[in-house]
Amino acid sequence: MKLRKLGTSGLKVSAIGLGCNNFGMRIDQDQTTRVVEAALDAGINFFDTADVYGGSKSETYLGVALQGKRDQAIIATKFANPMGEGPYRRGGSRRYIVEAVEASLRRLNTDRIDLYQMHIPDADTPIEETLRALDDLVRAGKVLYLGNSNFSGWQIADADWVSRSGGLERFVSAQNHFSLLERAVARDVLPACERFGLGFLPYFPLASGLLSGKYTRGEAPAEGTRMAAMGARAASALNDANFDKVEKLDAWAKAQGHSLLELAFAWLLGHPGVSSVIAGATSEAQIAANAKGADWDLTPAQMAEVSALVR
Repeated sequence: MKLRKLGTSGLKVSAIGLGCNNFGMRIDQDQTTRVVEAALDAGINFFDTADVYGGSKSETYLGVALQGKRDQAIIATKFANPMGEGPYRRGGSRRYIVEAVEASLRRLNTDRIDLYQMHIPDADTPIEETLRALDDLVRAGKVLYLGNSNFSGWQIADADWVSRSGGLERFVSAQNHFSLLERAVARDVLPACERFGLGFLPYFPLASGLLSGKYTRGEAPAEGTRMAAMGARAASALNDANFDKVEKLDAWAKAQGHSLLELAFAWLLGHPGVSSVIAGATSEAQIAANAKGADWDLTPAQMAEVSALVR
């Protein structure tokens, strides 16, 4: 597994990361441990979770799975999404951040979080307050690096200016939805990351499984799949326009001797600002398939061909 720098920081992460949103939601502790061990065996060192995943079980399950292996892993978690009722269980205020980080450290059973990410922007809290609180966590050694998630391009630029002008720790990464079927970040987020030196971390790289080849036009999603769990919302993704693109991409990948899934990862990794592709898994087989996606290096000409297929 190749390692890539996280933006301009000194932190190196595996080109394929493991998204831990399934832990505690779709798989139990025993299966979580097997998936984490398979990931480490495949060279995946980057584990991305959040306090809200699996009703907080994701962090707990990951902490248990990494017992005795903590130094092999880069743990990324997130805060800011609602963790309960009322205004004091969410957001980016100093009051909440101090509470949230301690809770995550306990659940993860660790003394440090390698990458602490703000899950969503908080319009009610000045970004300077958030960054000063996060800066204190870095100085205390509880957090090593900072990242954001679901920020727009201007919010990334604003946060970077506040950090640099105030002598505060900067966000070194940005995590947003990006795939062959969802490319909105190319307009402003990717250019902002390039300009300010943030490593980009795409999530939902397989478009909730649509780019894995597991869904067929005109057929209902199989029981147990992510699309089946989405219910009526799946209809917005399982449309003819997307299937047209998927079929063209699948044919192109097969002509190169690769799978559609491998193409989905390789195309994302072909963007120079991408540090690690965050992909979920519920089995050891899925870990092996995801890891294989890092083996294919697309040429600039191939990147252009693929982009043209979905434009």
